[in-house]
Amino acid sequence: MKYNFLKPVGILSLSLSILSCGNSSETKDQMDDLSVNMENKKNSLLKEWEGPYQGVPAFDEMNLEDLKPAMREAMEKHLEEIDEIANQKEPATFENTIAEMERAGKMIDRVYTYYGIWSSNLSTEEFREIQQELSPELSEYSSKIKQNEKLFQRIKAVYDNSQEKSLDSQKQRVDDLVYKNFEMSGANLNKEDKKRYAEINKELAELYTKFSNNVLHDEENYVTFLDDSQLDGLPESYVSSAKKAAKEIGKKDAYVVTNTRSSMDPFLTYSEERDLREKVWKKYYSRGDNGDKYDNNKIITKILKLRDERVELMGYDNYAEWRLQNRMAKNPENAMDLLMQVWPKAIARVDEEVADMQKIADKNADNITIKPWDYRYYAEKVRQAKYNLDSDEVKQYLVLDNLEEAIFYVAGRLFDFNFKEITDGSVPVFHKDVKVFEVTNKTTGDHVGLFYLDPYARKGKRSGAWATTYRSYTSFDGETNVLASNNSNFVKGNEGEPILVSWDDATTFFHEFGHALHFLSADVKYPTLNGGVRDYTEFQSQLLERWLSTDEVINRFLKHYKTGEPMPKELIAKIKKASTFNQGFGSTEFLASAIMDMKFHTTDPDKIGNPSEFEKKTLDKLGMPDELVMRHRTPHFGHVFSGEGYATGYYGYLWADVLTADASEAFAEAEGGFYDEELADKLVKYLFAPRNAIEPSEAYRKFRGRDAKIDALMRDRGFSVD
Repeated sequence: MKYNFLKPVGILSLSLSILSCGNSSETKDQMDDLSVNMENKKNSLLKEWEGPYQGVPAFDEMNLEDLKPAMREAMEKHLEEIDEIANQKEPATFENTIAEMERAGKMIDRVYTYYGIWSSNLSTEEFREIQQELSPELSEYSSKIKQNEKLFQRIKAVYDNSQEKSLDSQKQRVDDLVYKNFEMSGANLNKEDKKRYAEINKELAELYTKFSNNVLHDEENYVTFLDDSQLDGLPESYVSSAKKAAKEIGKKDAYVVTNTRSSMDPFLTYSEERDLREKVWKKYYSRGDNGDKYDNNKIITKILKLRDERVELMGYDNYAEWRLQNRMAKNPENAMDLLMQVWPKAIARVDEEVADMQKIADKNADNITIKPWDYRYYAEKVRQAKYNLDSDEVKQYLVLDNLEEAIFYVAGRLFDFNFKEITDGSVPVFHKDVKVFEVTNKTTGDHVGLFYLDPYARKGKRSGAWATTYRSYTSFDGETNVLASNNSNFVKGNEGEPILVSWDDATTFFHEFGHALHFLSADVKYPTLNGGVRDYTEFQSQLLERWLSTDEVINRFLKHYKTGEPMPKELIAKIKKASTFNQGFGSTEFLASAIMDMKFHTTDPDKIGNPSEFEKKTLDKLGMPDELVMRHRTPHFGHVFSGEGYATGYYGYLWADVLTADASEAFAEAEGGFYDEELADKLVKYLFAPRNAIEPSEAYRKFRGRDAKIDALMRDRGFSVD
């Protein structure tokens, strides 16, 4: 997954609830308060953040035993705050209702930060048991706030008044977002339907946790071991990493292909052992689909039925209709229309790519028909034949440490940020591999925030790459700095060896840093405005990917890991010439996932049956090529079934890609190119700093002077423009 909030941001991202304080006597209340205060002193997760930089998370004091009591205490504390807001006697105003809701919940924000670290970065069997226990409690907590009648009536009163006499721009945006969020969460339902709505949310929370943990189980347990006779074709750097990974799990005389994309992808690209490629491919794409107790198909069926039942309570035809009403696409028809505009061109390109691969296989007398586990391997052969471009040769110039310098260089040129590593131990980290940088404004020297970088794979860390914040910028009750984090899964080599990454992984590294820059450049008053519209929040990060291939980055930072020599101009020319290579594969595997996301959520769940079978039947009807599969097959499609952030929202990457391609052309046409100062200022002012303070379409028009056009995307991928 490329983007993930580990903790709630403002009152919109939090699934809130309200809990009655009961009829306890004043004496008992005082005793309880004393008990709680004593417990807080012992529980590190509840403490206010101390130390430099406005206080930082006490990652060095994390104790899993503290998690359940901390989360329960934090929920209760927040619910008391909300209860006080809901039961005010004064008429509802923005200041005494919406602003106070923005102000509440600081303790649970802190606890959620630690919860998120355990969930994504340091998961263990013990934590997963706690997570399974807490997830329904968190859901119940959420439902009680979202369905609090007194609270909603105050929110509605403020909203209704604002429709007659509008507030200033940021207040109005917050007010609109809060009201819509509560409305979409069933606040207008009758008492009986609210009860069922809450029950559904509780069931879903448990299912999402189980889904995620099942996938993590398969990633950790279904690995492939190799011996010295099975390494043909694999680059030296990969062999070294595979050796180290095997040693870490107690296999000193073996090599291991872990069940993650960062390990699977290069193996399928280079290994000459076709039987092993098939074995590795099947393990990766069958995660959550092995017919054992960790199989996710039945869980998905339950999720789809519960989602459908829940939106029916509010009068919607299907989940997608409900979900997309406040996205840029507005409805599933618009989203599907975009996907289907690109689909025919993508699968036609796959046919061309497979034909090229089959020619090489036939020429080599390999006596095979291209299968999914052959695609990457023979695509690499085609790349070398067509463009004389060897991915492993490119990799020699993609050193992770140099890429780190490259992203900071880009941030300095475009955002006027400076990054300096903190090495004195003043900022605690949750693992020794995590690095922390202070971010300052280059011109003024003003402190902006901290950037945590957690780059390496390890047991208990979920696969993929993502970004998150531990604290967001607001100027609400005084300015807060930003604590932003990027997390990746690069495989370490042996001590002292440079870490070489693929061009795709380097692109993802830039992508996640784009999210971090979005966090760090925020200039909003209210916490809620740090949220985002899902089919827009990927745009900023996808746009930053384009700076990897700028001449300034290539010439300064893409240097050979042994000689230190910059990448030769001939190799650069080959890379740029091959920029649209394999777009059939990349586009089709993504589109298949996005289309299935829509199909699952616009189809009557009773007509779906087994999700894996529905996936196959649906894609067969659409003409899905036999030689590849969805990027994320349904049983491990965490974007969609481990929560609701991307459910019916996976198309958003393509929606954002339209914006990205169009904005990239603006830079390409600018006098100063991708480092044009005037355009960079507009980039920060309109596309990064406002976060969700401006409606996304309006923000883009302010930057570009018009709406984005799909033609740029087609040109970008080398597809014909009709």
